Amino acid sequence: MTLTDDRTDTSAADRPARKGWLAAGGVVGAFFASACCIGPLVLLTLGISGAWIGNLTALEPYKPIFAVIALGFIGAGFRQVYLRKPTVCEPGSYCARPSSARITKTALWASLILVVAALTIDWWAPLLY
Repeated sequence: MTLTDDRTDTSAADRPARKGWLAAGGVVGAFFASACCIGPLVLLTLGISGAWIGNLTALEPYKPIFAVIALGFIGAGFRQVYLRKPTVCEPGSYCARPSSARITKTALWASLILVVAALTIDWWAPLLY
């Protein structure tokens, strides 16, 4: 085996883990992108209020940065999940279970919906008030 063969084998083995990290990065980025806008709206809808909720709007200037980071992770995650060839997993491992792919796809789609909702909140939030 040559050095290039070793690299190919390791990248194929790392793909299931990479999908999870990309999905997790998308979820974290989506959370931060929506913290300034959707977070207070959800908290108020649930009946949680207080003066501290106004402090979440301080994150508004950073929303585009968090959104770009989240969309980058989400895009890379979708590419990894839907456009790459499926990898062969060892029987009994986590990636061999169908629920692992379902969890990753659900996290990616939920993150995408949350980021799109955060970016378009100025259009649909007045309908809720």
